[in-house]
Amino acid sequence: MKVAMVASHYPHASYRDEFIARVQQVAEVFRQAPGCLSAECWVSADGEAVVSTVQWESEEARDASFAAVMAAGLDLDHDERESRPREIIQLAAA
Repeated sequence: MKVAMVASHYPHASYRDEFIARVQQVAEVFRQAPGCLSAECWVSADGEAVVSTVQWESEEARDASFAAVMAAGLDLDHDERESRPREIIQLAAA
């Protein structure tokens, strides 16, 4: 069953460009992982949110993608560069 994730991140304005680059790096590693169907970085129309969307063939592919990101040493942690907690929505194909 296909699964997906939509994550909204809220970086402080001074970290916006850095955060976009960070999300794009993670998306690139996701895209290279077997079973990842898509991974993209978006910015909300008001510029306040950086939104990542990822779609996988299965939960196993999702888990493997996250393992690949961690193995690459990329940062997924919420920190002081963000003005509020992330909003993450996990999805499953209907």
